[in-house]
Amino acid sequence: MFTGTAAATATATATASSPAAPPPSAVAVGRDGRILAVGGDAELRRLVGRDTEVVDAGGHTVMSGIHDGHVHPLTAGNRSLRPSLAGAETTAEELTQILTGFLADTGGPAAEPDRWLLVEDWNPVGLLPAGTLPHHALLDALPTRRPVALVGMDGHNLWVNRRALDIAGITAATPDPVGGRIVKGADGQPTGVLKDDAQDLVQRHDPAPTRAELVAACATVLEQAAACGVTTMMDALTGRHELELYEALSAAGRLPQRIVPAIRLDAGQATDPAAAAAYARGLEGEFGGVRGLRFGTVKVFLDGVIEHPAQTAALLEPYLDGAGRPTDNRGELYVTSAAYGRLTAAFNRIGWQMHAHGLGDRAVRTALDGYAEARRATGLRDARNAVAHLQLVDPADLRRFAQLGVAACMQLQWAVKDTWTMEALLPYIGPERHRRMYPARSLQRAGARLAGGSDWPVDALQVWNQLRTAIDRQGAYAAGALYPEREGVERASALRMHTAGTAWQLRQDELTGTVEAGKAADLVLLDRDVTRCPVAEISGTQVRLTLVGGRVVHDGDSAAGRAAASGAARRADGPRPATYNTSVHGGGRHTACGCTAPH
Repeated sequence: MFTGTAAATATATATASSPAAPPPSAVAVGRDGRILAVGGDAELRRLVGRDTEVVDAGGHTVMSGIHDGHVHPLTAGNRSLRPSLAGAETTAEELTQILTGFLADTGGPAAEPDRWLLVEDWNPVGLLPAGTLPHHALLDALPTRRPVALVGMDGHNLWVNRRALDIAGITAATPDPVGGRIVKGADGQPTGVLKDDAQDLVQRHDPAPTRAELVAACATVLEQAAACGVTTMMDALTGRHELELYEALSAAGRLPQRIVPAIRLDAGQATDPAAAAAYARGLEGEFGGVRGLRFGTVKVFLDGVIEHPAQTAALLEPYLDGAGRPTDNRGELYVTSAAYGRLTAAFNRIGWQMHAHGLGDRAVRTALDGYAEARRATGLRDARNAVAHLQLVDPADLRRFAQLGVAACMQLQWAVKDTWTMEALLPYIGPERHRRMYPARSLQRAGARLAGGSDWPVDALQVWNQLRTAIDRQGAYAAGALYPEREGVERASALRMHTAGTAWQLRQDELTGTVEAGKAADLVLLDRDVTRCPVAEISGTQVRLTLVGGRVVHDGDSAAGRAAASGAARRADGPRPATYNTSVHGGGRHTACGCTAPH
């Protein structure tokens, strides 16, 4: 049991100070939670005394803890309190049957007519046959008068019935809010689908869990993240509500990771840099003393998502109609490059960094243009602003990441052949753009610093499959590989981007991210050597021990650790989209949290 300070006898991975360095066999950790020395077991035993202990790792692998550079852990906790569709692809009849069961499970007749049915992990491209569009009429046909809302697993879509539209007062005359869209049919009437910030028109009316329920649920999923080896997270969507939850978790001693909260600014705030900076600094002043939090990042959505039927990601060239013909739709850009540049300059001047949601190539260019303008205005060279997701990047913009010192934060578990990249995308962007999706190797060759993230619970928290997929672009669950010869990265690069690379993005690379003397002992002990085992076996990696600052936050041999690992495994099970290999069980893209190998 790793109870305080220790020397861990193990094989250290290539995430030590140099990826090419011979791996040490032991790591000594002092009482202050810092690494005292890295080397052989025999030479470190001389450090053993009152201030150290030795934990025999039995020849397993110790490496830097995983740094998740874009994640929504509190959302994962909140979602865990509700029934989930687990990203299933269904016919209308199958969906009706599932939802009817959820109605019975959430109160039945006693819940009529006013208790909301809130369902998580709806697949916005999952209605069969392919191309079937969601409409409130399908939900209206359910045997209930209750308001019904299906929350899209991508975080950008909400599908509701007529009762929910009526409660929210949404009619044909309701204008689109800034940063969102009320989808309307040919008759001008709302279809029941709300995109991006339009979701709040309904969600402000649905009942929230109690604080106690939320804290307990969030504590559970954070324990599961620790069981997956995650030691640092950048929560990519925080405001007062989320900060209050972190405050409660920290006070209860149930915040195992280091958390970098990214303060979310909406499209309106993005146009008023002074007010936005005052808002963010105000939250820092109020919550900056919470143990485990480190402020200094703001998040802005520049666009939406690229997959059909949403198509709200901002593209340089138009979407296609599915038959190869250009449409007049280039997606939606929520903030101009000029406004984003002014906002970036204001935050960079006070020592904060920007984190942009950019999926489409026009949004990515907008972010880079804004960062270039901010650099000209401030003269700062190491602001470490970031762009997340990067589904499409125009080749002309690849070198700009290195030139501007911008972190490329990628969620490469998405880079596989599945429903999302094939049926919902290829016909609508064409083969040339399709071949350039998630350009990890191209960015790396252009000198960009790669960072990694899961976007959990938009995607599954399957840390080791995420690492594997960065390499082979297929992972354990997909039907096929997505251009691995073009955009797959080397194993050392995949490990680095999820440790040292993300530590650099989060401006804590002097503290964590590598295994070397003087750094914090944020470490994981694994059941295999992920630097040498066959790539396909990386997905099944199990975490034996997780430490943050020398403190054990997951012990796989303890009852609590076994429960956390088991909970993570259970969340991996669920319906697989039809294009996945049906012989494989376990988590796939956009299911709930899961960290284990296929059965």
